[in-house]
Amino acid sequence: MRVKDALGRFGEDTAARYLQRCGMEILDRNWRCATGEIDIIARDGSCLVFCEVKTRSGDRYGTPAQAVVPAKAARIRRVAVQWLRDHDHDPMALRFDVVEVYRSRTSPLRVEHLRGAF
Repeated sequence: MRVKDALGRFGEDTAARYLQRCGMEILDRNWRCATGEIDIIARDGSCLVFCEVKTRSGDRYGTPAQAVVPAKAARIRRVAVQWLRDHDHDPMALRFDVVEVYRSRTSPLRVEHLRGAF
């Protein structure tokens, strides 16, 4: 496994554990369709949450959330619509979050949850 892939997998596992500790129920992970992928789909009370997880080992290229550019956010929304169709899901509310995971050799592990990020 490439280092980048391993870091991404670590970040997604960390984010899933964090969301569960916050009381969210994980419904799906790494759900894919022809349009793209959603890292984590969870339920937060009556709200269905589509989470993009971004993991970084440093801030050389900006914050993890800055990597979710408008085109990426639009693609995630399209994938979310497909997930809703495939799962016959009609939630009361939808939310799109970004979970930032910072992993560094010189700093402690840090998770930032940006609710309603896009």
